[in-house]
Amino acid sequence: MTASVHPSRTGSGAQEPGGTPGKHVKHVKQRTALEQMGGPAGLVYTMLPVTAFVLANAALGLTGAIVTALGTGLAITVLRLVRKEPLQPALSGLFGVAVAAFVAWKTGSAKGYFLLGIWSNLALGAFFLLSVVVRRPLAGVVWGALNGTGTAWLRDKPSRRAYDIATLTLTAVFAARFVVQQWLYDEDRTGWLAFTKLAMGYPLLAVALLVVLWAGRSSAKRLKAAGPDDR
Repeated sequence: MTASVHPSRTGSGAQEPGGTPGKHVKHVKQRTALEQMGGPAGLVYTMLPVTAFVLANAALGLTGAIVTALGTGLAITVLRLVRKEPLQPALSGLFGVAVAAFVAWKTGSAKGYFLLGIWSNLALGAFFLLSVVVRRPLAGVVWGALNGTGTAWLRDKPSRRAYDIATLTLTAVFAARFVVQQWLYDEDRTGWLAFTKLAMGYPLLAVALLVVLWAGRSSAKRLKAAGPDDR
């Protein structure tokens, strides 16, 4: 007497009918950019060290402000660890706070805390503008890398034009930040520097990312309609 075999009874590593082993592994949900930053709470966390620095500077002076900002960044990192939240945004934020605090200490001025961010905006703006000049708009390059669409859009002029617009929008955001914050830095307006860093931070970036989203979806529709043979 032989034991009967039931094909429908498969183990955890068995192949499904008509399928291939491990095929389901490819269906992994990608985390959004907001989730990678820690969600809405992550956006709030990034604002706390800056706010703490400005308030502490007014009450305790530069040294107290530096210690307060570093302590706030460290506390956020520990809180994320305890709550088992993504640590990468917290660690990146802590590193940024530490560098900004170091610059403030070296310059001996509270406004020095914002110096790194100001010049980072200039560098990023120039980098994005250069990518348009060399016909490799970064908005398209990054979008293609994140969504697995590659660089097929480079061969489609309307798609490249849309990504040019998106990249130039990001360039404008970085340029506006630099111009406004550099002027406030020269005028020794530390409080306003903190305000503009927050006001011109994620709100402006969100608007620019909407343009990037429009460009990405527009390009995807065109490439899908063209088919693989026409790309």
